[in-house]
Amino acid sequence: MARSSTSTSKDAQDLFRALWSAYSATPTNLKIIDLYVLFAIFTALLQVVYMALVGTFPFNSFLSGVLSCVGTAVLAVCLRIQVNKENKEFKDLAPERAFADFVLCNLVLHLVIMNFLG
Repeated sequence: MARSSTSTSKDAQDLFRALWSAYSATPTNLKIIDLYVLFAIFTALLQVVYMALVGTFPFNSFLSGVLSCVGTAVLAVCLRIQVNKENKEFKDLAPERAFADFVLCNLVLHLVIMNFLG
């Protein structure tokens, strides 16, 4: 039994090392987008924890904040997919166009969220 848990632990460590070495080859602009996505998700989780501790009095505000973070994270993932050079589907799309689409969609998303606030 102890032998199998040691083997599983070693396999997990090898997997994490392989993932880390593969991710270290990722371009810097994609890493920045990844950090932005993690920040948006962390902010959404922070808002959920705050709501659980304090209460849900302005529920529209809570929903707007969480949906803003989640929507921004989804749009950033779409930007990452479009900007990635290894993705052959968007090879004809200029990175400037992808960023302009990201900004425009964020503008529309946040206008809708501001309207939802009342």
